[in-house]
Order: sequence, then structure tokens, then C-alpha cells
Amino acid sequence: MTGDPEALDVHLTLVERDITIDGQSVKIHCHCLAIDGNGRVQLHRLAQFMRNAATDYAIPRSKVAEAKARDSKFNSTDAVAELVERAKRSFTDLATTGEGGELLLYLLAERFLKLPQILCKMDLKTDEKMHYHGADGVYAGITPEGVLKLYWGESKVYATAGEAISACLESLAPYLLENEEEGAERERDLLLLSDRADLTDEQLTGALRKYFDRSSPMSNRVRYCGVALVGFGVPFYPGEGATVLADEITDAAKAALSDWVVRINKGIAKNKLESLEIEFLCVPLPSAQDFRDVFLKVMGLKT
Repeated sequence: MTGDPEALDVHLTLVERDITIDGQSVKIHCHCLAIDGNGRVQLHRLAQFMRNAATDYAIPRSKVAEAKARDSKFNSTDAVAELVERAKRSFTDLATTGEGGELLLYLLAERFLKLPQILCKMDLKTDEKMHYHGADGVYAGITPEGVLKLYWGESKVYATAGEAISACLESLAPYLLENEEEGAERERDLLLLSDRADLTDEQLTGALRKYFDRSSPMSNRVRYCGVALVGFGVPFYPGEGATVLADEITDAAKAALSDWVVRINKGIAKNKLESLEIEFLCVPLPSAQDFRDVFLKVMGLKT
């Protein structure tokens, strides 16, 4: 894992975690935006925090390690600076981009759920203005029994909770449900993982790749799971120039959470995902479009 997990708490406040639903294998977690000492929401500060993690997200760990080693050898910051610029260029400037949500998913998966990212879609893009058509990253965990849990990532930032939850689960379902066959949605990502799984540690990465080698017995010890993030607009944040107490936001999020859980329950049942383990992250926002706009501006992709 990368980064300081405590830094996450500066920008996001945990509302609830590990909410379960009878008959399903989902765990639901909710964070709201933190309120500063002046009683205001700092969306720009969250976006800046995300921007500062963009290199760790978008550049493979092995390349970052090589750059740090080169800089250490020559007492410089040139190599890391080059990767920072490369990471920025990998993000699209499309007004409808979902890459802010994908980066937020990465931060919560790694720093909150402690699931390391082993494949990032940003490193697979052939054109920085285009989206890579695959999972929004793949994350990993290993059970005490030695079973590899692969978490296919999916994020959606929409105007409403209902839209975001529905779209997210519909997009996630093919990766978790399809049979093992050529042409399956996850097949391309599995092939990429077998070649590009990246955990810096060569021995660990090599061992991990055996799980993706169809000729290896280890390939039978893989369990497919999901990690989903939904961001959506809510009315309980203070408007421009207004202030609020942090507890008021937390209480409002807790009150609304029961409705979001019902929607998640229905979405999981609709997509026949009841038996699949899913870590489901809810992040209510002042506005989905404001989140995208501020992210693009902080990334230098929009004036």
C-alpha cells in the first residue's frame, strides 16, 4: 500500500463502515466530506489531496521505485518529477470524466480497506484523451488459507445516489459473474495481470502471477470480488458562504444512509450478485458536476 492512511481522515469523515445486508455478501461503508474549522466544506482541498496521489495511482510501483533509486544515486528529483508530469498527462480533460471517482476509489481501497492496487487502467491507456475500456483498477487481498481475492474496481459519480448505485453495479456485474472463457469481460484484465501485476517486490509479484497462469494449480485458488465506489450529490452540505457543524453533516448522512442501503440491496439482487463479496463505498458530495469540475481544475486540465 502507498501513502499515509491518516491523511485520508483530514478530507473524508467516516460515517459508517461494514454495514451488511441479510442474504448478501456486501459490506457497505460511507464517508462524507470533512468540515474545516470554519464550518465549511473544502472540495478543493480534497481534490488537491487526490492530485498529490495521482503519481502513486497512475504510475506502476516498479517505475516509481526505479525513479526514486535514480534520484537517490544522483542526488536529484528529476526522475520522480518526470513521472509526476507523466501521471498528469494520463488524465483526460473531458468534462464528463469519471477519472476523479477512479482516483478516489484508489485512495479509499488502499488506505481505508488496505487493498493494494495491482493493475491500474491509467498505465494501459494508449491516448491520454481516451478512457481505457476495462475495470477501474484491480486490487488484491489474500485469505489466511492462501486464497487470492481479486477485487475488480468500479466507480461512478452521478447526480443522484440511485443513478450512481444502479450504474455501478451494472458495470461491475460482468467482471464477477461471467464464466471462465475467452471473450469474457475480465479475460483481458486477467491476461494483463499475468504479465503486469505490480507490487514492487519481485518475489511477491512472481508468486502472484502464478495465480493468473492458467497452467498453474494456483489459478484454482482465486476468488473474484468487487470494490465499488459511488459519488453523488446530496442537499445537506452548506451552500456557498454558509457554515455548518461537522456533526450535522454526519447525522444527515447517517439518516440518508438507510435509503442508500435499500438501493444497494435492490441493485445487488437485480444483478444477481448476492453471493459475491463486494466492498461498497458511498461518498455523498455537494454536487457530482462540481466534484468533476474542481478535480479537472486542480489537475490543470481546465481553467
